Amino acid sequence: MSDQEFVLFDLKVETIEGDKPFVCSHKVGDAFEVRGENIHFPPDRPFSLYALAALLPLLPPKQRPLNKFDWMATDHIIACPDPHCGARFKISRVGKRTFNRSDTTIVPLPEENDDWLEN
Repeated sequence: MSDQEFVLFDLKVETIEGDKPFVCSHKVGDAFEVRGENIHFPPDRPFSLYALAALLPLLPPKQRPLNKFDWMATDHIIACPDPHCGARFKISRVGKRTFNRSDTTIVPLPEENDDWLEN
């Protein structure tokens, strides 16, 4: 891997059963995938806007390599945002892709003495 490359994991987000009945429109097995910056939904398979809104902030960190002590590396089951719904969403890493920095941004790298990347 060159010094301009980085890796992101492909993700699958799948609806699984929780401990209560579903009250939203979820169905066990409903799923979508995240590949790079794109979300891929199966044709004619809806996915709840409200559940997606709750999941979106978690997806970019789940795509990145993580320290084994970071909770993002171990907590993969997310509850439906409706507190009355028993649906859960399992986030799984299903592959990985290598990207080149120049294909993803035009912003130059910070100066070598910039501590942004160290914090």
